[in-house]
Amino acid sequence: MKSFRWPLAMLLVLPVLLAACGKQDLYRYQSFAFGTLIEVKIRDNDKTLADRAAADLFADFDRMHNDWHAWQPSKLTQTSALLATGEWFTADSTLLPLIKLSKQYSLLSNGLFNPTIGKLIQSWGFHDSERPQIPPSQETITRLLDTLPTVNDIEIEGNRLRGHNPQLQLDLGAIAKGYAISIGLQKMRNLGIKHALINAGGDLCGIGDRGQRPWRIGIRKPSGNGIMASIELGKDECVFTSGDYERYFTYDGKRYNHIIDTRTGYPADKVASLTVLYKKGALADAASTALFVAGPDYWQDLAKKMGISDVMMIDKRGRIIMSPSMQERIKLEPGEKEREIIISKSLTQ
Repeated sequence: MKSFRWPLAMLLVLPVLLAACGKQDLYRYQSFAFGTLIEVKIRDNDKTLADRAAADLFADFDRMHNDWHAWQPSKLTQTSALLATGEWFTADSTLLPLIKLSKQYSLLSNGLFNPTIGKLIQSWGFHDSERPQIPPSQETITRLLDTLPTVNDIEIEGNRLRGHNPQLQLDLGAIAKGYAISIGLQKMRNLGIKHALINAGGDLCGIGDRGQRPWRIGIRKPSGNGIMASIELGKDECVFTSGDYERYFTYDGKRYNHIIDTRTGYPADKVASLTVLYKKGALADAASTALFVAGPDYWQDLAKKMGISDVMMIDKRGRIIMSPSMQERIKLEPGEKEREIIISKSLTQ
């Protein structure tokens, strides 16, 4: 994935008045962070407040992007280097809560969301947009799997951290956007904003509503082009999708995506896209990755364990597999209804 670093002053787009919603107007703002376009919609009757909330949000996202970068010099790479020493050190106060949450969700996912495998991801070329992307050798994969770190290799004591595996290298790409969006929405609430939507490249969370109707969002086709379905958000809900179309390379006619299955060391290849609907952005983000890796045979058991009840999967055969509760919420585009649709057992039983 290419890393984009543009000055914030160039990124903040002037607010665009979209439409009148009763006594409140809807404003749209755009910026760039976490390697994707960030779009914010705010419905409020105070334009000055909306402008301030958007500016504060983008400043926070710019800082988070810098602090959490997995391979360019950052607070995260510094933390990984210190963890690799095996010595105790004081964690960065802004990074520690995210590491704690990552450890919690990794354990909940039976390790299918694993934020410590930066070296394995790097071996596949996803940490360097300049190098030719070719699959690592089987010897390299075997070596990395033999010493593969997990979150159990991170010891936390108060505000101190210690690593127990020199191969440990943090990559929080599967949770950072969800965590950041949730923080952003909470800061908006603190400012008095009651209705907002933050969309980070198709992963989004909303509070309140759009006016006379709920926030309505589209879910991309597994090809990455066009919309296959839409869904109306309830109060304070998030929708996150992991897809094999997001970051990938093709070698000898085979496509390799960036979502690595730590059980094999290779990209997960049974799913085209997987969408999760949940109230917490960080868990929705991590769960979409974990369930993608779990694949068609295991995702239901893992979803139950993680407390996720609304899931839609598109497998490599093009089938739509979803939970009953997601079926009640999702609206497929007319052409998508021709796909084979499989409804799983309830994930709340």
